Amino acid sequence: MSGRPMPCSPQEIGSLFLFEKLTDEQLGRLCAEGRVERFEPGPVYTEGSPATCFYVMLEGTVVLSRRVGADDVEVSRTSQRGVYAGAMQAYLGDRVRQVYTNSMRVTEPTRFFVVPADTFASVMREWFPMAVHLLEGLFFGSKNTQRAIGQRERLLALGSLSAGLTHELNNPAAAAVRATATLRERVGKMRHKLRVISAGTYDRETLAGLIEIQERTAERVAKAPVLSPLEASDREDELADWLDDHGIPDGWRIAPTFVQAGLDLDWLEQVAAAVDEATLPSAVGWLSYTVETELLMDEIADSTNRISHLVDAAKQYSQLDRAPFQVADVHELLDSTLLMLSGKFGPRIKVVKEYDRTLPRIPAYPAELNQVWTNLIDNAVAAMNGTGADDGQGGQGTLTVRTARENDRLLVEFGDTGTGVPPEIRDRVFDPFFTTKPVGEGTGLGLDISWRIVVDKHHGTLRFESEPGDTRFQVLLPLTAPAADDTPEEPA
Repeated sequence: MSGRPMPCSPQEIGSLFLFEKLTDEQLGRLCAEGRVERFEPGPVYTEGSPATCFYVMLEGTVVLSRRVGADDVEVSRTSQRGVYAGAMQAYLGDRVRQVYTNSMRVTEPTRFFVVPADTFASVMREWFPMAVHLLEGLFFGSKNTQRAIGQRERLLALGSLSAGLTHELNNPAAAAVRATATLRERVGKMRHKLRVISAGTYDRETLAGLIEIQERTAERVAKAPVLSPLEASDREDELADWLDDHGIPDGWRIAPTFVQAGLDLDWLEQVAAAVDEATLPSAVGWLSYTVETELLMDEIADSTNRISHLVDAAKQYSQLDRAPFQVADVHELLDSTLLMLSGKFGPRIKVVKEYDRTLPRIPAYPAELNQVWTNLIDNAVAAMNGTGADDGQGGQGTLTVRTARENDRLLVEFGDTGTGVPPEIRDRVFDPFFTTKPVGEGTGLGLDISWRIVVDKHHGTLRFESEPGDTRFQVLLPLTAPAADDTPEEPA
């Protein structure tokens, strides 16, 4: 937006704190190459548009705002003479994308001294070369530091996830190895029992009956009902008494296996009816090995399925072989992240999911949203680890992950019962490098990265409410994709 041109007075601009040390010659050049403009109430420039001018207010009132999602949030309002905004980084040239980083409007007729960006860059490099070098070093040094520590933040998260994933994979893998070794032993004993049975004087009909019972036993294992501890104990006593009455040794050891497989007294009576009394112990032993092998194979199947599920969750978390921008289900992303971080929770941190499954899939960058979930969950767990941790068993509390619709946006909320965010630091939690964690445990970029992913990249909102015992970080995401010209660029 252009204002109405007005005369430029070197004396007037020289009275501003920004230019008070300039010589008359320098002030004359600024007036010659710059201009004074009067703006009526309304916008002066818009965030994201090419930064073509440097503005210094002579009189009036200005309001600066930043775009957060679909809203413009006011960040500054002032009537102080000499305040400036606009192309303040023009001296960096094309090494930095020269766009306005905020929007400016005036609320009353306001006069500005306006300097073209090229002129501002030229006079800065010519008049203040040392200051330009210092500012360049500060700007790019800060960028490089933030990038390096951001990489470390991601590496720390990756290390934490790797430790959790290794822990989660170790349990089913170890179970599968143990079950395989036991299965090998049981199959060997079953072959021995079969040899003992086949060496006896059994007719074809009796052997066929035993084989049929074995097949039906295997089928019953797959369909075994789930019993309560009391029901299982009563049935074990019944089977153990029956086995003892029929002269079968170690009945107390065999009975729990039979009960786990869903076998009962009727099944034992069928076995007894199929063979004579002398062969019954061998037949029962042979069938017990059959039951054990079936149970062990079920255990191996469960363990390998668990490993496969963990691998799928890791793939979902990292979004391997998927497009960076896609329509995603936030519940799948949340579940994969919770699974990846489950090793951090400890035995006394309870996880509660309150999902609104009617919510639609949303356009997003899933891998980066997973990074947001990771940072917010990690902070929640850290807050609860300060509660009840003196006994060496880790923290305690409840992590509640909730999804809901809030107007035209999707809400993802992470609530924890930790110590809360102290009032004196609430204005700083999203600042780069600010952290309350001990040295070496945090870089202070987790929430800064989360803010940039949610707000800058997804046009969403990241906010929080906190009091001791009830802290809630809320992520609000648009249900629809932004307009084509508003779609954020991929980071370098």
